[in-house]
Amino acid sequence: MRKILLTGSSGFLGKSIQSVLHSNFELITLGRSKSDILCDISKEIPSLPYADLVIHSAGKAHIVPKTEAEKQAFYDVNVKGTENLLRGLELSSSLPKSFVFISSVAVYGQDKGTLIKEEHTLKAKDPYGQSKIEAEQIVQEWCEQNNVICAILRLPLLVGANPPGNLGAMIKGLQKGYYMNIAGGYAKKSMVLAEDVAEIIPKAAEIGGVYNLTDGYHPSFRELSAHIAECLNKKVAYNIPAWVAKMLAKTGDIIGSKSPFNSYKLSKITADLTFDDSKARMQLGWNPRKVLDVDFLT
Repeated sequence: MRKILLTGSSGFLGKSIQSVLHSNFELITLGRSKSDILCDISKEIPSLPYADLVIHSAGKAHIVPKTEAEKQAFYDVNVKGTENLLRGLELSSSLPKSFVFISSVAVYGQDKGTLIKEEHTLKAKDPYGQSKIEAEQIVQEWCEQNNVICAILRLPLLVGANPPGNLGAMIKGLQKGYYMNIAGGYAKKSMVLAEDVAEIIPKAAEIGGVYNLTDGYHPSFRELSAHIAECLNKKVAYNIPAWVAKMLAKTGDIIGSKSPFNSYKLSKITADLTFDDSKARMQLGWNPRKVLDVDFLT
């Protein structure tokens, strides 16, 4: 049975990877807690056994840094952690055949756009996006130098049961009855089921390459919230009209950095941002499920 070394096993995607792959592979987990190998790779080089495939899913995300220390944490975890992991592999008995790095569409640095391809310039300016760009480059160079197959999966919003971040906040808001769409919620956003990402990893590990992964449909906030409400047997989300949202945004502009809502955030919420996954479909046989066809809350 092939051995897989998985970092970030206790994270949202890591749990899905374990659930999907555990029956066909021997999984060795690496993390700060509840893992086979206990190690904080942001601070130390791990001692590693041989594995045919390394899946590097560990990473810092889902916060907007407000201090220099919080910004530095993205570098420590996403960049330094990757460097330490690769150093640990160099010190092990043998290098893996394949390395799969879980990245993000945040590397493109775009707030709006339609069907953005992998060839798009990486323009991220935020600490998270920049740290993922740097980590991608480190992994690609290391794999090339060591003749290891390299696959980089750039993911949009991950969907599944008990998600973190904005999706988790949307689900909670719909459960409690206080979530509201903005200006109709018509903006389309790329997203993908975490389980489908896990399913494609072994194939990506065989072929290598850089891939966007989406469900291919790119639901709007309105569609997504309606689907979640139906699954929860709750009322469809209320809507804040565009003119009201603009007034609130302008007020936020006046208040300044202490305001949770401003014109910039409004423009992000109301603009389409989708990514092209045709490369994965052609080269990997990527054929994901539509997020709206699945009751992902259970």
